[in-house]
Amino acid sequence: MDITFKNVTYIYQRNTPFAHKAIEDLSFHIPSGSFVAIIGHTGSGKSTLIQHLNGMVIPSEGEVTVGDFHLTQGKKPESMKELRSKVGVVFQYPEHQLFEETVGKDIAFGPENFGVPEDEIKRRIQEIIPAVGLPEELLERSPFDLSGGQMRRVAIAGVLAVKPDVLVLDEPTAGLDPRGQKDIMDMFYNLHKEQGLTTVLVTHSMEDAVKYADHVIIMNKGTKYMEGKPEEVFIQKDALNKVQLDVPEMVQFLNLFEAKFGKPIPFERQSIKEIAQSIQGIVKGAAPHE
Repeated sequence: MDITFKNVTYIYQRNTPFAHKAIEDLSFHIPSGSFVAIIGHTGSGKSTLIQHLNGMVIPSEGEVTVGDFHLTQGKKPESMKELRSKVGVVFQYPEHQLFEETVGKDIAFGPENFGVPEDEIKRRIQEIIPAVGLPEELLERSPFDLSGGQMRRVAIAGVLAVKPDVLVLDEPTAGLDPRGQKDIMDMFYNLHKEQGLTTVLVTHSMEDAVKYADHVIIMNKGTKYMEGKPEEVFIQKDALNKVQLDVPEMVQFLNLFEAKFGKPIPFERQSIKEIAQSIQGIVKGAAPHE
């Protein structure tokens, strides 16, 4: 599903002394099937932006389009429930939302709420459990008997069981150790590719944006500050520093490597292993022959 923001402004507590403009005149387009990273410091408007995607908030001004759904000032889509079945949101610490007595019932809750037949729900659960890295024998256990990482995967499975076309990830690796962060992000990226999802990732991790996203939007004080492919945005050191963001460490290293050897190494959509192989080849070629 395509996503378009057209001159969107959102004001909390509008027409009161406490009115606060969270985002202002925001415009961008996300093509269907893209993996987009939204980056910015606390207060930049990231959370307000993604709350528009499933109608949690409605624009104060402008228009948001998600597929065939339109959200404009004072007007919600007639089929708000259908919109929310199309846009799945994984919030920070999604495991805090678990409440059913078994893992299977918790995963089934979302699709049941959207009227999916029982046989179809069972089929989806069988499909999703291995995709999120959980063994089938956990389905009859209480989610509260699982490890923190397993609980998070159960919560994610519940979102995926609704079969959304858009997956919104709000700091999905918060509180995980480095290995857990990598495992969860690799899982999301694989699901993104396999299911053709439009994926929107809100993150503070510039490294994740480099590794997974094909487009980046940087927010600052409620406005769009920069936008483009990671390889276009992350080389602009001075512009990033102006909003207290750093160039990702991998990009810094490759810039230093290029300065030393005079040969650039493209980093977009490459794994660390592929980049290392490129570096190794250049270094070997530059070494003096005995």
